[in-house]
Amino acid sequence: MSAIAAAPDNGTATWTPMTREQREQFDADGYLVIKGVLSPDEVRHYASVLETAHQQHPRAADGSLHLLSPVTHHPDLVDLIDHPATFPLVWSILGWNVHIYHSHLDVHPPLAAPKPDWWHWHQDGGRQNRELETDPRPRLSVKLAYWLSDVSETGRGNLTLIPGSHRTNWLPGPPTRDVPWPTPDGARQVAVDAGDVVFFDRRIWHARSDNLSDITRKCVFLGYTYRWIAIRDDVTGLPQRPWWSGLNPVQQQLLGGVGNTGGGHGHDNGTDGDHHWGHYPQTTPLYEALRDRGLLDPGYPPLIP
Repeated sequence: MSAIAAAPDNGTATWTPMTREQREQFDADGYLVIKGVLSPDEVRHYASVLETAHQQHPRAADGSLHLLSPVTHHPDLVDLIDHPATFPLVWSILGWNVHIYHSHLDVHPPLAAPKPDWWHWHQDGGRQNRELETDPRPRLSVKLAYWLSDVSETGRGNLTLIPGSHRTNWLPGPPTRDVPWPTPDGARQVAVDAGDVVFFDRRIWHARSDNLSDITRKCVFLGYTYRWIAIRDDVTGLPQRPWWSGLNPVQQQLLGGVGNTGGGHGHDNGTDGDHHWGHYPQTTPLYEALRDRGLLDPGYPPLIP
């Protein structure tokens, strides 16, 4: 799969929709690699945020940190959620009625030795994969992975996936996860540089490689879905945080703060459910932003009111 270069951010937050080439590649492979999204200074800044998180939060026995709701804990990460080089991929696929439902930051120091070859392969979505009856299952969500460490070689905790597997509901695997089992056919470790982003369909079968290098793996994962699906992240009370008023309206929407009764900025028409179901596009910030930029697409249902 060829990587697609990101357009440089000139500070104007210009949004460029997903190209036809990108859409065709995403539909076929289930993921895209966007090169050079973050500058070296941005990589250093965000990596330092993850280093602070690693020091402040409880770690696993192997020294790793898997922290849910990272923006809630470390608001310095907030500008990643609507980054102009990557966020257009999200709304080009899902449309304007979206929020972040599940996110995490990961810090994985080098391992002393490989772990047992247990089954870590999965699709995102949890019970969605048991309770939805279609084949293939619906997409429902997409994810951005911001790489803050160099995983340009394999064996560094790379995101490992099976291209095209987003249309496959089940993989032949072990009876339980703690049984050693061979890596599935077709699996590949995605090799990217610090500052690159991987955009992927939640249904693609994926896992993490062991980090057997001398580099600490650092990555921020942001999962986006429709606002009529409940948020897993801990966003309770965010509008009362001192930094909340400094967010733009789209960021507030993505963090669950728009459409709630008593919410701010005039974006709270109707009940919670009605707004989250998309019945009030004119007071949904991302709809407004796309409308004002002339980016609503009458030929694509998620991008029309």
